[in-house]
Amino acid sequence: VQLVESGGGLVLAGDSLRLSCAASGSTRSINHMGWYRQAPGKQRDLVAAITTRGGSTNYADSVKGRFTISRDNANNMMYLQMNSLKPEDTAVYYCKAELNWGAVRWGQGTQVTVSS
Repeated sequence: VQLVESGGGLVLAGDSLRLSCAASGSTRSINHMGWYRQAPGKQRDLVAAITTRGGSTNYADSVKGRFTISRDNANNMMYLQMNSLKPEDTAVYYCKAELNWGAVRWGQGTQVTVSS
């Protein structure tokens, strides 16, 4: 399984962005997926996660009410809609997939920079 993120960029505080994660390869092996982010000098933290069929989601407290995670299994895509962006949302955002034999795959990351 390979994951490729896109949609990052430089925006102003209050703006919106939509990140995409495209999966390829043995996509039928993908179970839960999630978005993580890592700011300079900090650890990589969970932003949002979604179950295999999208029936359940969970969010970091810092993004609840502003970000929405979704997935389109038919097209092997996952999304993160980010609204009301804040400077503290600045980070590299990574897509993660948990595979059904216990392995984990990460994308290469996409930079999100929010300027005040």
